[in-house]
Amino acid sequence: MERTDYQHGAATRPGGGWLWLLLGVALLGGLLGVAMTVLGVWLAALGGSIYYVLGGVLLIAGAVQIWRRRHSAGLALFGLAIIVSLLWSLWEIGGKGWLPGWGFDLAGRIGVLTGVFAVALFAWTMGRRIGQRAALGAAAAGVVAAVAFVALMWERPEGASGTTEQPTAMSPTDNPSGLGRAAAPNRAEEWTAYGGSNLGHRYSPADQLTPANVRGLREAWRFSTGDMPPNERVFFSAQNTPLKVDSSLYVCSSGNRVFALDPASGAQQWRFDPQVPPRAMESLFSVACRAVGFHENRAQPADAPCTRRIFVATADGRLIALDAATGSACAAFGRDGVVDLTEGMALGEPGFASNTSGPTVAGDLIVVGQQVSDNQRRDAPSGVVRAYDATSGALRWAWDAKRIDRPQEPLAAGEIWPQGTPNVWNVVAADESLGLVFLGTGNAANDHFGGNREPEDDAYSSAVVAVEMKSGATRWSFRTVERDRWDYDIGAQPVITDLVIDGGSRRVVLQATKTGSLFVLDAATGTPVRPVEMRPVPQDGLPGEQLAPAQPQSVFYPNLSGVPGPDPERIDARHAFGITPLDAAWCRIQFHRMRYDGIYTPPTEGGLGMLLFPGTIGGPNWGGIAVDRSRGIAVVNYSRMGNRVQLVPRAEVQDAAVGDGGARPDQKVAPQKGAPWGVDRPIWMSPLDVPCTAPPWGYLAAVSLDSGKLLWSRPLGTGYDMGPLGVPSRLRIALGTANVGGAVVTASGLTFIAAAQDNYLRAFETATGRLLWTSRLPAGGQSGPMTYMHEGRQYVAISATGHARLKTDVGDSLVVYALQP
Repeated sequence: MERTDYQHGAATRPGGGWLWLLLGVALLGGLLGVAMTVLGVWLAALGGSIYYVLGGVLLIAGAVQIWRRRHSAGLALFGLAIIVSLLWSLWEIGGKGWLPGWGFDLAGRIGVLTGVFAVALFAWTMGRRIGQRAALGAAAAGVVAAVAFVALMWERPEGASGTTEQPTAMSPTDNPSGLGRAAAPNRAEEWTAYGGSNLGHRYSPADQLTPANVRGLREAWRFSTGDMPPNERVFFSAQNTPLKVDSSLYVCSSGNRVFALDPASGAQQWRFDPQVPPRAMESLFSVACRAVGFHENRAQPADAPCTRRIFVATADGRLIALDAATGSACAAFGRDGVVDLTEGMALGEPGFASNTSGPTVAGDLIVVGQQVSDNQRRDAPSGVVRAYDATSGALRWAWDAKRIDRPQEPLAAGEIWPQGTPNVWNVVAADESLGLVFLGTGNAANDHFGGNREPEDDAYSSAVVAVEMKSGATRWSFRTVERDRWDYDIGAQPVITDLVIDGGSRRVVLQATKTGSLFVLDAATGTPVRPVEMRPVPQDGLPGEQLAPAQPQSVFYPNLSGVPGPDPERIDARHAFGITPLDAAWCRIQFHRMRYDGIYTPPTEGGLGMLLFPGTIGGPNWGGIAVDRSRGIAVVNYSRMGNRVQLVPRAEVQDAAVGDGGARPDQKVAPQKGAPWGVDRPIWMSPLDVPCTAPPWGYLAAVSLDSGKLLWSRPLGTGYDMGPLGVPSRLRIALGTANVGGAVVTASGLTFIAAAQDNYLRAFETATGRLLWTSRLPAGGQSGPMTYMHEGRQYVAISATGHARLKTDVGDSLVVYALQP
């Protein structure tokens, strides 16, 4: 007769509460096994891994054995399930190349199973009188090991390298004389435009803070704007980089309130509130004010009213000129200080088109682009970019993809700007020495169907366009994506600098794209001066669609859309992730039900649609890149997350478009009116609200602009303020998170950046990527930091206002740091 564990005697069988704990854990393991088996059968039927079936069956068998009082056999089967899971996990993780954060990937694969086995073994051992000391000792050792593991993985400053070796320096950029204050690279005492200057370097020659002393950086002061979301239908994300001009720091909030502050103390000098109605903010994906513009009229006396002006563009379509000294409206500009940006736009809804990146002041021009709410309708408001006289507010020219032949011709009475054309929603760059402004365009409407676009729409979508400052004439254009159907529009500001090419100095435009390419174009002609290859891409799109046969890829620099490498990362089912076997299996099932043929997979309505990887937030996005001119290094932060993009047949689209009574916060499906399909494109997440791709979910990287080599890369961000079901994990383990907002680099070799989904500002050593310093922020740091010298002291400032769409803490603070005096 077969003997069970109970027939070995009282000393060997668990009893009392320990027995019930063992049985309860076995039941839990069995239910986990049932779920794994069911999902595994589904996955296997789709052509996926059979691991989940095997692992599930082992758990079920182990649970049955324990309930039949064959405890040893049941625990052995649980242990075998862990061994199988471990071997399978290491095989897959190794096959992916041991990505940074692979330990977290491994924990998600075997953690729950190991926990079930460990508790079951503990209960079984504790119930046996001869094993209690061993069980307690093993439990204590396990706790110590877990704490040691977390401590080992905990993010902490590493210390500077101490090396003096630097990459080859770029040619210096001369300060042109007689041009605007934002025309040349900024001095240490100022920050006159979003990127430091209109050249967009995000670089400061300030060098008081160094890798050796940055650990002494402390909060010097904090300012609160008091501007918080007016209701749950408005998604705030100020994204602001302040300006530092003379003795004032100029800040704008999400609601387009403008503040002038003392740079040393944060004391308010003046404030201006344009009273933007909440209704105008509802159509925006994120309500932002990335920057204000500064202009100085040198023809007027320095102490005359409005000689120095601050310009702010509002969500309800106003361009406002303010006296930089007092904050009062400059009445001679436009009508009582205001130019109406809605004129000729045929909006149909306030906020449908508005400027969120701020005006660019180029010479005596105010250049204003705009965002247009995505995927609403083919006849969306125009993507027109307009230039106004900085003194009078008169329109000087307008650039639109369908009016490039007559940029200075005003609209006739009753005429509107061409509808649905590519817009420029990011920051406009300018080179006054060349007399050009540089536009990084978005897509013509709609993003994910272009069968009814006109040739001009595709000609200027996702392109860098050089426009002459005086006339508005198009000098050249370069498409970074051909016939874009993926929303790979240009988010990063173009950067203008000098590079040594073939032994000679060339003025170039550096353009980072969501597809991970860093294009280098001759600033005068638009000709690529670093190699670009046309790569074949899939062609079988939807009926009526027109796809390009090949797409451009920059091949001199590593691709920065996923794991850095020579080509865009291509994932497979091994990259699916979950924090339990169940959500991991669910993500794998979704992967097999989506179409995925690489970075240019055509949009589809079949199955669960297509996997867009990199997703709609990139790759590099609106934070742009930072260029260390003294070292020839470009620092790039970017996200590595996918979207599940599914086209929905027109007959099934229930949501009305903006302009037809619809409102973006109410839409389950973006209507794409005028296309045969609406579109649903959520970030690819598990049922536990965790990304379905294995970490890292975001990177910070540095490349040599001279050699093209990747100097370093590392995951950016921890899980401290994020976690399953939105519950913060409070673990500062560098998984890398989605990130938006840029970096600033300094002459002393420091890179400051926040951007990630945890509320931290970080300082890295630019040459090596070593983490040197961190500081906790009161809210999300989805903005670009800046630094400036004032009265002999260097400050670092960042808007900690959060990003509601990225689910970071929303706040209203500007936090400023300095060394203690």
